[in-house]
Amino acid sequence: MMMRKTLLVLLLSFFTLLSLQAKVIKVLAIGNSFSQDAVEQYLYELAAAQGDSLVIGNAYIGACTIDMHSTFLETSAAKYAYRKVVGGVKTEEKNVNLQRIILDEPWDIITLQQASLCSGLPDTFKKLPALKRAVQLLATNHNVQIWWHMTWAYAKSFKSANFEVYGSDQQRMFTSIVNCVRTEVPKANITRVIPSGTAIRLMRMHKGDMLNRDGQHLSYTLGRYTAACVWCEMLTGRNVDGNKYRPQSIKAEDARLCQQKAHEAVFMQQLSQYDVVF
Repeated sequence: MMMRKTLLVLLLSFFTLLSLQAKVIKVLAIGNSFSQDAVEQYLYELAAAQGDSLVIGNAYIGACTIDMHSTFLETSAAKYAYRKVVGGVKTEEKNVNLQRIILDEPWDIITLQQASLCSGLPDTFKKLPALKRAVQLLATNHNVQIWWHMTWAYAKSFKSANFEVYGSDQQRMFTSIVNCVRTEVPKANITRVIPSGTAIRLMRMHKGDMLNRDGQHLSYTLGRYTAACVWCEMLTGRNVDGNKYRPQSIKAEDARLCQQKAHEAVFMQQLSQYDVVF
């Protein structure tokens, strides 16, 4: 009898430990096509491979800026495509307003971001504090955390009037994005940053300027996988380097490189080592 009780206690302790270790995290990205690149593929699978479960939402409008999100929230404009990943299955509902998306789940983390063109332009961040406050007040989870998604610079070969804002210079655009993360984002009292842009920068050092599919958006393989690795480590707090999940379209050695650079980017962000610009 005593042995049975001891075994029962050990089993209960074991399952309690498992439940404490496994994480269920609900995250909503209020973004655009750059959040689509980061969270709508690979992220759920990466977290699941390490025993965690994510509910992922993406409030999507292409090229949507901070000012636009703020206006659409104020006016309850039903302009969003609400993409949601639950149990690894993605669904989409069109013509939804941001209020309903925020109220749909008791989100643990809600991320904000700037449109790529404006991501390194300080004057375009003026409405960020108000947007952050409005989102936080609307969230049903009173412990919700509001994070910032740092996006990436364009490919060097990208030809566009948008890129000319930065002198068609990838280095200049990256530096401008970093500076906005350092100076403008804190004005909204946002302290947690998901450094996708840094990870893409690190990957470019090893793989060349091949992380984009059209000069702006991430490639369907290494680019998107790298961003998903960054998000996975930030959300779960677990080192993504060594994660067992990789899509068949990515070679094992390339997947490991993506994981390593994602981990390095998160480590650098946590140490606030942005005095060094690559």
